[in-house]
Amino acid sequence: MKRDTTIIEAGRRPEWTQGIVNPPVYRASTCIFERYQDLRDGVKDPDAGLFYGRRGTPTHWALREAITELEGGAGTWLYPSGMAAVAGAILACVRTGDHILVTDSVYEPTRFLCQGMLRDFGVETTFYDPEIGAGIEALFQENTRLVITESPGSLTLEVQDLPAISKVAHAHDALVLLDNTWATPLHMRAFDLGVDISVHAATKYIVGHSDVMLGTATANARAWPKLKHGATQMGHTASPDDVWLALRGLRTLPVRLKQHEASALKIAQWLQEREDVDQVLHPALPTAPGHDLFKRDFSGACGLFSFTLNRGSYDMIDAFVDDMRLFKIGFSWGGFESLILPTDPARVRSATKWQAPGPLLRLHVGLEDPDDLIDDLAKAFDRYNRLLNA
Repeated sequence: MKRDTTIIEAGRRPEWTQGIVNPPVYRASTCIFERYQDLRDGVKDPDAGLFYGRRGTPTHWALREAITELEGGAGTWLYPSGMAAVAGAILACVRTGDHILVTDSVYEPTRFLCQGMLRDFGVETTFYDPEIGAGIEALFQENTRLVITESPGSLTLEVQDLPAISKVAHAHDALVLLDNTWATPLHMRAFDLGVDISVHAATKYIVGHSDVMLGTATANARAWPKLKHGATQMGHTASPDDVWLALRGLRTLPVRLKQHEASALKIAQWLQEREDVDQVLHPALPTAPGHDLFKRDFSGACGLFSFTLNRGSYDMIDAFVDDMRLFKIGFSWGGFESLILPTDPARVRSATKWQAPGPLLRLHVGLEDPDDLIDDLAKAFDRYNRLLNA
């Protein structure tokens, strides 16, 4: 089946749907066994069926199976947030005395995990230039066990050379973890590029309605036993109600993503023509850094990108964002609404130095009419420029 058909059919086994279109919401802690032998079978085989609510119900299994099929992996686990999926996957792969390599463009909470809990547990982190490619070889140590990638980065949108990085990592017997949230399971085949674990903040495009916290981690055959063991050991689980909402959102992901992509590209191209914009950081633009890698590795884009202003400062950015009508100030992305976030990447860089003549603004382009969004941005530029010229 083609991808858009798979996204409709995956995870809809008749024994889980019971004759209706969507799997019901199975809420459970205790599961009842008809015979003691059934309980013993469940202890021996965690995949035998219902055992205890934490292991999941048909609601969970439906989403796990669907994501696994779309990603092309060996198995998927669900977590109560995207960050929980990142943390759970990392903790399943490392132990005291290990060394990990982490892209300098990584999601800020992931950086804090590395500099906090992982350091306290005796795991050493080296941050690296996201554009390093095969040059990452020079950073490997005898105890390097994991390379964490994020392509593109969620603030500055650097595209990483995942095949080159994965080739080096596997030569050192290390695993490669990718935060694949930007591409969604539809726009990048992570395992074809050498990745071992692909993580998504399902909170974003998979759910699509800004009303659920949820994460997924999918692993290939090499990493799946380790990931699954870690998830069950740490008790990771997700609410069946949230999982059901993710299943609902997943079915419309292709049509939503097409609109996000088209509207974001229209706005990015409009921004490119403005004299008060320094650079538009959208990998699908031919002028953007990493565009060649984007063309090679991705089948499409989403609604998230950034741009930098060519003058001014963050102290003045209130004039730009405070009175916007459609772009709301907020974290996260992937919902139907448009968002804007002023942020300074220099705060969270250690291996590279972020430089720009003015503030960086990250946009998530929602499902509103792009012409209305452009009008909202044009008025914001007018307010900002009046302040600068006063």
